[in-house]
Amino acid sequence: MNLAGIDSKAGRLEAGVAGIGWVTPLGTQLHGVWQALQSGVVAESRPIENPETGRLHQVRPVSPKLVEHLARQPRLRRSSPISYFAVGAAMAALEDAGILPSAEARSATALVFAVSNGGVIYTRRFYDQIIRQGANAASPMLFPETVYNAPASHVASAFGVDGASYTLVGDNAVGIAALHFGSQLLALGACERVLVVGCEEIDWILCEAFYDWRLASTPLSEGAGAVLLTRDAPLRITTAAAVPIFRRAEAGAALRSALGNQEGEWVISSGDRGFAERIERRLLGEKGTWVFPKRYFGEAPGASAVWQVIAGAMALRTCEARSVLVPVVGFNQQAAVATLR
Repeated sequence: MNLAGIDSKAGRLEAGVAGIGWVTPLGTQLHGVWQALQSGVVAESRPIENPETGRLHQVRPVSPKLVEHLARQPRLRRSSPISYFAVGAAMAALEDAGILPSAEARSATALVFAVSNGGVIYTRRFYDQIIRQGANAASPMLFPETVYNAPASHVASAFGVDGASYTLVGDNAVGIAALHFGSQLLALGACERVLVVGCEEIDWILCEAFYDWRLASTPLSEGAGAVLLTRDAPLRITTAAAVPIFRRAEAGAALRSALGNQEGEWVISSGDRGFAERIERRLLGEKGTWVFPKRYFGEAPGASAVWQVIAGAMALRTCEARSVLVPVVGFNQQAAVATLR
């Protein structure tokens, strides 16, 4: 058992970031999207309608043109957009790391997925058929895409990965939880590398839920982010187990506990003028450079925290920062922190 990289006192784990990739409403190119964020470019919003009530919601979707080339893979032709996003981001991260497909690479790689709502588009369609036409009308083509680990299975198939595969479900802090879990797999010697992917897709029924429950202060968005973790990459990420939140009033104390004594020249915030930003500002003050990806991407719960980490990695790669703090305040489940250096 290899326990290198474990800080036993703080319960923190350290790993290397060997590759990154994303599919976002602003595009897929690492440097192009990073420059757009720094320039304050806001992803285009469009309305999506609840067909039952006519209520309109503003969303920030990913352009289909960014992932349509993946339809050449037979397995993806009937899959939901979330799987296209996941495969696209995973492919970009592996290419960024210079990992070529091989039997050795496939067996030494584990997959960890972070999702919040899963394949909500096909899930709604599947159950809509049951409600309107009865159980006998349920489509066997739709059902496989309703399970939460469908994107993970598509990525494993696309790249021939036959190692361990896990899917974690949570709020918008689930991406940090997935990175921490991936670091655990590395520290325990379970694999040589871990591909961590956070993904999300948009549907009108999801917009209705977030509107009614007042969960997001910015339009919902979709896409995916992927981080390839290894033991020895020079760009280092430190994570710890998320601190649970049972009500919003506990969020400040949870984030303070997750932060410990961690600091960073840059802060890649999880907020967008809502309660998360207020909590982060109160705890971290105004010092340093702050970046707010959700102001430009929107809120994609399963992908957002991974996007924050990728933005932090880009700040380090471009030598604009020497250390980056990534705090995440979840809607109602957890607060988590990652640091990069």
